[in-house]
Amino acid sequence: MSDQLKRCGWVSSDPLYQAYHDNEWGVPETDSQALFAKLCLDGQQAGLSWITILKKQKNYESAFFNFDPEKIASMTSSDVERLMQDKGIVRNRLKIESIIRNAKGYIAIEEKHSFSDFIWQFTEGRTIINTLENFRDAPTSTGESKAMSKLLKKQGFNFVGETICYAFMQAVGMVNDHEVSCHCYQRTCDLAIK
Repeated sequence: MSDQLKRCGWVSSDPLYQAYHDNEWGVPETDSQALFAKLCLDGQQAGLSWITILKKQKNYESAFFNFDPEKIASMTSSDVERLMQDKGIVRNRLKIESIIRNAKGYIAIEEKHSFSDFIWQFTEGRTIINTLENFRDAPTSTGESKAMSKLLKKQGFNFVGETICYAFMQAVGMVNDHEVSCHCYQRTCDLAIK
């Protein structure tokens, strides 16, 4: 029996992709370390499809200490060389090094305030709820994602361009860009931080 649930048009028939869409995408996330992990994974997506990274997520978690920033920040060039041989992740030196850089940036931010507060400041701590008929109508960046990108880069992060930041905002529920006809739209509206 085929799955008859109405989903956003970008979701394929891949069960992993459907589960991600149904259970995670657009659900507000306020845990600092979970936000850090998601931002790093979104950066790995640059030039690739999200499903490629999603399929490698468990390998990334294994390679990067479940995205524990303190442990990642202490990684060395020999760790980078080792990870360059890891077929379970994207073997791109700049992307591997970016996770280490981002961990150091995360730690610097956490010394002043929570990373969650830092991230959510760009939407004033609330979810922006859009009413898209078609996912193709969603912007690729906004004033908020541009501001986030700029400030993250100032804190030492990379692979955090305005388009990556907007995709991240959609994923962690800072923006609800589920299509209004999607079975997740109302649920994510109800979960939205107001």
